[in-house]
Amino acid sequence: MKKRIVVALGGNAILTTDPSAKGQQQALVQTAYYLADFIEAGHELIITHGNGPQVGNLLLQQQVGATEKNPAMPVDTAVAMTQGSIGYWLENALVDELKKRNISKNVATLLTQVVVSETDPAFQTPSKPIGPFLSKDEMEREKKQTSATYIEDAGRGYRKVVPSPKPIDIVEYPVIQQLVENSIVTIAGGGGGIPVILKDDTYQGVEAVIDKDFASEKIAALIHADMLVILTGVDHVSINFNQPNQSDLTKVRVADMEKYMEENQFAPGSMLPKVQAAITFIKENTNGKAVITSLENIKNLLTEETGTIITA
Repeated sequence: MKKRIVVALGGNAILTTDPSAKGQQQALVQTAYYLADFIEAGHELIITHGNGPQVGNLLLQQQVGATEKNPAMPVDTAVAMTQGSIGYWLENALVDELKKRNISKNVATLLTQVVVSETDPAFQTPSKPIGPFLSKDEMEREKKQTSATYIEDAGRGYRKVVPSPKPIDIVEYPVIQQLVENSIVTIAGGGGGIPVILKDDTYQGVEAVIDKDFASEKIAALIHADMLVILTGVDHVSINFNQPNQSDLTKVRVADMEKYMEENQFAPGSMLPKVQAAITFIKENTNGKAVITSLENIKNLLTEETGTIITA
């Protein structure tokens, strides 16, 4: 049965060991191969994606080349720039993959603004990691040159952090809905969306990065998606992760996931926002499903319903 599915793709899945345009385009060729399974199965597909590594790298590049006459762009503009570049690469990769399968389908990338509150407490406590992972020595050198805040992230090194306010609305969600209703595969909400506040009836960009899982949930809820699929580096969410008694979660209820959150089972900045976004989506759409799994497990998800499947 045809379903409307929002798939949230992590920025780290786009940027592998090669940060060049060619390297990222090649990674997205493989990504498109897996995503095309949703379309081939007859589903309506909306793709969102992260951009943490990409926007962080772009900001670093701009800092190096910035002058008084040619200043670096602010974070919201950098988000828009990487939203466009990743969408461009992904759209072309997906069109090429669909052609190989003899599937005639239009694909469109939509620049997406996400409304946040000017009074969100996140602006006082930067927490969203962006950019590459740095060693402690690299981080210390960067801190001497900028006023940025850095944190240790998931045991993989240090990353710059910026404010990460919660999304309260999606400016272009009616357009996303129209595209989907006209059978157009839609890429939207890139990098969590361009963060804007509504001031004097005008949208104004702010220095922040919105978590792509929360933005994806908001899009999924507004367009009445049947399923929210959040892709990550593992096939299942686990409790007691990396411990001898690690246990993978398969089909699980919201109440159970909330209990695991109370036990601090999920790492902040890593698995926790994915779980929180999944729970929020189901509470807003009790007939829907949320799935957290890997890109490589998509075919199994479609045929056997594997991965961590969360329901009301």
